[in-house]
Amino acid sequence: FTSVKLSSLKHHLKAHADEKRHVCHLCPKAFRTATLLHNHVNAHTGNKPHKCSECDTAFVTRGELSRHRRYKHTLEKPFKCTICEYSSVEASKMRRHVRSHTGERPYPCHLCSYASKDAYKLKRHMLTHTGEKRYECYVCQARFTQSGTMKIHMLQKHGENVPKHQCPHCSTLLSRKSDLGVHLRNLHSYMEEAVQCRDCEAAFHERYAFLQHRKAHRNEKKFRCAQCSCTCNQ
Repeated sequence: FTSVKLSSLKHHLKAHADEKRHVCHLCPKAFRTATLLHNHVNAHTGNKPHKCSECDTAFVTRGELSRHRRYKHTLEKPFKCTICEYSSVEASKMRRHVRSHTGERPYPCHLCSYASKDAYKLKRHMLTHTGEKRYECYVCQARFTQSGTMKIHMLQKHGENVPKHQCPHCSTLLSRKSDLGVHLRNLHSYMEEAVQCRDCEAAFHERYAFLQHRKAHRNEKKFRCAQCSCTCNQ
């Protein structure tokens, strides 16, 4: 960070200070500045002092009002990329965009080699390690780690007038024709090299037939006790 004004530098340095002296009286959160605390308390109380002069919308912070005016009224994009023609309403979006040119990924995962251009994508990535599935389909209760995946599921599985493509070889129904093509290639296409069953001498040139055959072995009780009539499948 560089600045021509000493006051701007001092203000920036406050962002690096760990001391959070301004404590919220409504929850345990604390903040570095009184302004941040004031905005936070407004979020608790619902107070929105910053009103738009062109519509009835009001906001908690001045920054939110500025973004609203650019998005809805002025359509101004003051942050311009010096490398390409991209411009943005918000400085944060411009910082993320510039990283697409520089290749910088300042948000690394501490559990694997993944690194992200922005904090949100890193947070979303961490769900792949925790296994947490916070998004639930309200129709079938299937759970997903990402909201986008759940939305795709909703459209493909539960959307109105979703076309259903019936597999000509089995009972599988698919919502997209492209998915049916993948299904046919993976399960019903002829394989030159046969797949051998590990429990018997059967061999198959079609994966679907092999999987159906494997089901027959699941309930087999192949292991017989030498001392009594008990049999087990494991």
